Amino acid sequence: MITGAAGFIGSHLTDALLERGHRVIGVDNLSHGLLSNLQEASQNPWFSFHNVDVCEYDAFRKVAEGANVIVHMAAYKIPRYGKAEETLLINSKGSHNALEVAVKEGAKFVLASTSDVYGKNPAIPFSETSDCVLGSSTVPRWGYAVSKLFDEHLALAYADSWKIPVTIIRIFGSYGPRQALSWWGGPQSVFIDNVLNGEPIPIHGDGLQTRSFTYISDTVSGFVAAIEKDDVNREIFNIGNTREITIVDLAKLIHRLSGTTRPLKLEFTPYDEISEGRKYEDVRRRVPDVTNAQGKLGFRSRVNLEEGLKITIEWQKAIRAAGHALSTAKP
Repeated sequence: MITGAAGFIGSHLTDALLERGHRVIGVDNLSHGLLSNLQEASQNPWFSFHNVDVCEYDAFRKVAEGANVIVHMAAYKIPRYGKAEETLLINSKGSHNALEVAVKEGAKFVLASTSDVYGKNPAIPFSETSDCVLGSSTVPRWGYAVSKLFDEHLALAYADSWKIPVTIIRIFGSYGPRQALSWWGGPQSVFIDNVLNGEPIPIHGDGLQTRSFTYISDTVSGFVAAIEKDDVNREIFNIGNTREITIVDLAKLIHRLSGTTRPLKLEFTPYDEISEGRKYEDVRRRVPDVTNAQGKLGFRSRVNLEEGLKITIEWQKAIRAAGHALSTAKP
């Protein structure tokens, strides 16, 4: 079972598992996921989809019957733009329900977590045992990291109490086709769209903060390995590309790869303006140490940033063209 199956990563993981001969139960309330992401999967007789909210326990429990692995991806994120209450409550309640179902089914539990839990830790690269250094509770930006860190602790507590196998994946900047075309999907999504529209690229802060971006097929390969291996109980794995790039350089790279003849335009926005006057703190550097994943999962990040961005840019071009065709079509 995959919760959040109609989302970006969830739908790609669904396709990969079906291709490997697994039966997959997809669950999504379609608040952010899209049925179109599951178009290929829906043709496979070994796939079933249920429009169910993971926060509605009874309905969720009913469709989970027979699952021997539960991959919990459904989540709300990034309260820097508001919705901090929803982020904290949906993520904690959804994870609690998914763990309860895993106990009742005797299922292995794989949790999709985030690199955001490392917070402001200055020691780069982050290993799975690195400290999680989060900011003050008065800074709403940390709400998502807190919610996922709680989910991790809860999952490991269930592993102790109920003896179910638990594996945790910390995702580093996944991107690619089907990504959300908004900040929800990450800066690369917004940058590509703005470049294609001939608009300035919005840079938060000074743009010198760094990130590591991982192409979707690499992210999925880490999940598949964690799902199929039996000896990774109570393990946490960083799944990501180790290449570090500043946000400004990411913008320049996307502009170059897009093939546009328009000049590059960057629009810098102070943090207090994007967070409606509330205090905001950013993570200055975010780079994974993937030694653990390499050794125990055989994980390798195989798609370089230029290659992955080229594919993603072409996908976003196609999406824009299809949207334009629909908007101009006569009834």
